[in-house]
Amino acid sequence: MTRSLLRIDGEPREESAFPHVWSACVGAGRANEALRADWQRQFAEVADTLNMKYVRFHGLFHDDMFVYRESYGGGFGPNSPLPSPVHTFSYVDKVFDFLLEQGVRPFVELGFMPRELATQTETLFWWGAHCSPPKDMRRWSDLVTATVEHWIGRYGLEEVRQWRFEVWNEPNLVPHFWTGTKTEYFELYEASVRAIKAIDAELKVGGPSTSVFVPDDRYRGEVEDRSAMLETAAATDVDALDWRPVWIEDFLSWCAERNLPVDFVSTHLYPTDYAYGADGQAVQITRYADATYDDLTLLRALLRESAYPDAEIHITEWSTSPSSRDFIHDTVFAATSITRSYLQCASLADSISYWTFTDVFEEGGAGIGPFHGGFGLVNEDGMHKPTFHAFTMLERLGDRLLLATSDGVVTRDSRTSAVSALFFNYPDGMGLKGLSARGSYEATRELADVGPGRRIRHTIEGLEPGTTFLVEVLDWEHGNVAEAWHALGGPLNLSPAQRDHLRRVADALQSSTLTVPGDGVLELDVELAPWAVLSLRQSA
Repeated sequence: MTRSLLRIDGEPREESAFPHVWSACVGAGRANEALRADWQRQFAEVADTLNMKYVRFHGLFHDDMFVYRESYGGGFGPNSPLPSPVHTFSYVDKVFDFLLEQGVRPFVELGFMPRELATQTETLFWWGAHCSPPKDMRRWSDLVTATVEHWIGRYGLEEVRQWRFEVWNEPNLVPHFWTGTKTEYFELYEASVRAIKAIDAELKVGGPSTSVFVPDDRYRGEVEDRSAMLETAAATDVDALDWRPVWIEDFLSWCAERNLPVDFVSTHLYPTDYAYGADGQAVQITRYADATYDDLTLLRALLRESAYPDAEIHITEWSTSPSSRDFIHDTVFAATSITRSYLQCASLADSISYWTFTDVFEEGGAGIGPFHGGFGLVNEDGMHKPTFHAFTMLERLGDRLLLATSDGVVTRDSRTSAVSALFFNYPDGMGLKGLSARGSYEATRELADVGPGRRIRHTIEGLEPGTTFLVEVLDWEHGNVAEAWHALGGPLNLSPAQRDHLRRVADALQSSTLTVPGDGVLELDVELAPWAVLSLRQSA
């Protein structure tokens, strides 16, 4: 820590590092979607505006990328078998060339299984992902080796050393994302990490990329045991349960016993869960607002006590919920919630990758209507959701922390000394309740009635007189594009005029300016409505 020259609320402040964990990585649906012109336009804007460093997606080895071929294919009649598997990268090259041109590196997820190498096919998603162990582990290792060697030849070793290689995605979710056992996943990791490290020991590999924390023993064995969920499904106070990471302790022990490298641990921290009751029906569980912070704190403690205390921590998927049809994602409620969590957790992980940057996302097929609860920061037309503005406000913050409160922060940029701040009103009426998924947009918007307002008062001393600060506010009345769409009657297919109107609403935040008076003291005194997010920054 260092002593700041500024005084806040009459007191000198110690400065500390303030990493921008929100811009370290962002998620996208699958590799093939990145070949679309609209995806690329949206990604270019998001990458530039939000200063994204990495992007992660599924489906690198899916059939629609045509990387792995055991038969010649093409045209009519039977496919001609090839004497040995062929690896081609023309589609992958188009995607990776584009990403690197935007200044963004790939956070490589190795998966899913090519059809001709899979033991089971079309296990998941509208696009028919193949999520099985390979029928020949040697051929999987050859595929991984050929892919990484191709990238080194194309982009150079020093560049590829900056990437991260994550083995698979959510293999604990059997039979959806993985049709094998826990040990079979560990064996896949072993084959993958050995193949990559044989190329270059400095390449970064990790796993196990498991989904969420759970408060029961459903994943203790080799495959999921739904009978272990009964007490969870029946619990009246889910936050009192002992939530633990999935497979991570077993994974670290297994790797340590075999002297396998683990450069990073990856997992997903959706603050929700699904448990099956005695009637066989899934019960949706929403955890409290501090769940992500507490889970990360526990994960860091577990890692410190493991054989890999220096491993990085990457949360390779995170959002308010894991459903791409959760209307919360389109709203100011989600914007406030993610702002709160990112500010809480900025120093607890190397990345917390928001899932996802765009609604161009086809796991369940295209969305029904322009605001259907998709994960994206922008919708399919590229309109900015409230969550996009929350990310923009977060990224405007400096890299040095001057003040942290329960409702916001004040920061400084170490390069320019510019001061910036971000405050929010996660309403007191919520207590520590998390955001629960609602069955319809109408039910979701009832959260707007939660209150009360919150007064934000701070003074910042030691500023240059005459400096102008821009104040922007996102709230129910400003930038609330989904509500504007609802006011139009919720049309599924927008006219050009409706689209133009919604674009204007999406970016119509409340704006004002403050000027530092002659005494160099800036006074901020505002009333934030429930769910509002306020950005304060020095104007250029």
